[in-house]
Amino acid sequence: MLFLYKQVLHKDLPWLTEVVAAKASRRLPVVLTQREVRDLLLQMDGTMWLAASLLYGTGMRLLECLRLRVKDVEFSRREIIVRQGKGNKDRVTVLPENLLAPLHAQLEKARVLHDRDLGAGLGEVYLPDALAVKYPTAPRAWGWQYVFPSPVLSDDPRTGKRRRHHVYEQSVQKAVALAAKRAGIDKPCTRHVLRHSFATHLLQSGYDIRTVQELLGHADVKTTMIYTHVLNRGGRGILSPLDAL
Repeated sequence: MLFLYKQVLHKDLPWLTEVVAAKASRRLPVVLTQREVRDLLLQMDGTMWLAASLLYGTGMRLLECLRLRVKDVEFSRREIIVRQGKGNKDRVTVLPENLLAPLHAQLEKARVLHDRDLGAGLGEVYLPDALAVKYPTAPRAWGWQYVFPSPVLSDDPRTGKRRRHHVYEQSVQKAVALAAKRAGIDKPCTRHVLRHSFATHLLQSGYDIRTVQELLGHADVKTTMIYTHVLNRGGRGILSPLDAL
């Protein structure tokens, strides 16, 4: 929330400084076309490609994707459970069928790393304190491991324990930006551009806004409605007066 300081005349106090809330500016999100998304993903491979594909294919935020645990990927139901998303809420989103095989392959690579760590007397992943107390054996269990584990071990600054964290968000952001540059996309490809594109393309396909709201994890449908403004830009459904001449 932004605040402005305004001086107002008061009968008892000559000048009183009043704090008033400034109206938050609303910016329309940057959205890629489906062709731009395809061109961007064609410039990526491996883990970075899979992470970016999940961002576009599920609408997850970047950290939600990277913090994804093995147990929360439901292959049989074609869904992903997003735990402790924004507002500390859980939700369910779609698991794209085109990513089933790549995700299985990613989990196989992650399993190799986990088994190696267990053999070295490690293999414990970070869990929030309450969960770690409730499930004392969970930190080493396969189901609680990250889908996108870091390729290197590091010391957890919270406990000093040697652990394998998830892939750094900066790594994915950098890979997306470089892929966009190679694809010749001039739009700024920030960490949320694929999420914005997911929402817009679903609405373009005819899905109702409440469904998109649930998939994105928005508490208020007004937040989701920003994508309807994106749809209306460019004159879709509107006849320009110039074209009527």
